Amino acid sequence: MRTEFRPNTRWFLLFGAAFLLSLSGCAKKSLSKSELRSITSEIVSSAQKVTGHKSEITIRPQADRSIAGVPTQSAADNIYISLSDPSQTGPLENALADIARRHNLQVVATTSGGVIRFDFTLNGVRTHTIHIVPMLAPIASQPSAASSHAGVNANLAIILDDLGYDRAADDSLLALPFPLTVSVIPHLPLSGEVAEEAYRRGDQVLLHLPMESESQDVKQESVELRVGMSSQQVESALAGMLETVPHATGVNNHEGSRATADSALMEELMPALRERGLFFIDSRTTTSTVAYGVAERSGVPAASRKVFLDDNPVKEAIEAQLNLAARDAVRDGSAIAIGHPHPATIAALAETLPHIEARGVRLVFASDLVH
Repeated sequence: MRTEFRPNTRWFLLFGAAFLLSLSGCAKKSLSKSELRSITSEIVSSAQKVTGHKSEITIRPQADRSIAGVPTQSAADNIYISLSDPSQTGPLENALADIARRHNLQVVATTSGGVIRFDFTLNGVRTHTIHIVPMLAPIASQPSAASSHAGVNANLAIILDDLGYDRAADDSLLALPFPLTVSVIPHLPLSGEVAEEAYRRGDQVLLHLPMESESQDVKQESVELRVGMSSQQVESALAGMLETVPHATGVNNHEGSRATADSALMEELMPALRERGLFFIDSRTTTSTVAYGVAERSGVPAASRKVFLDDNPVKEAIEAQLNLAARDAVRDGSAIAIGHPHPATIAALAETLPHIEARGVRLVFASDLVH
């Protein structure tokens, strides 16, 4: 006798619900490398279509990092898109939104310092950051009529150190409409982004090269040049730093009161800079520095800082230092001043630099003053 199996309706419903839950549990939690790159190709293709293939686009794969700066196993693509025509912004934003929808990616858009950033994420994990950078390249000032009539020939380069720590401060600095030389600390979560965006906006980029300090109280960077390093160690450290600071045309020292006073270490560094065509700016963090002299003997274009702008980070004091740097430039023909992306420094630059230019002092990049 054959027994017919009649499923229990309640059991069937429970099984069906469990099956659907298992399907949802199998939903994609992350992208494979090939899937991530495929989406990147879609983004680039859309950007080229919107801009008529006239935009400079760069892709920089980057390991995702926690707040502490520790790399995780996930990765993301940073995509930089330069726009010369502001009317292209809307169509590009729409195209990016369509790509995100097709791939079930969440989107967060932020705007700071004129740069629009789109973060694509999947289940809270970043997959892409698209940086839309307007072409706001500052043009180095031409000598004014006042300066030519008066016979003034004064050039002032302003270097802003320590970029890469603070996104908001760096954005505020890069939005200033003056030719600035920005010096980026390597191996920070924002190092590559800041250097790339600064370059696209028309500023000059330096590697802010960490070096050993005499002070034990100074925070050491994860990688720095230290007294006693061999030429191979210097070469390896420098190469790794430059990988994280794209478009660097020169270097200046970060800290380094002990390192720049050590002839042996400087003699290992300068050939590595010369081979890469990089210039050197001595920040002069110690009166015992020998860095500039070694650079000259090694055939590396070099110059030295004359004025620190914000040892006293008060706007009025910084304005006084800017005016001192301008007077030095008029007296000597040129001067280099170094500051940092403090709010007071940014405010002082925005207010004081137009007056300095009106007096016939020409704002230039650091590379214009090396020899």
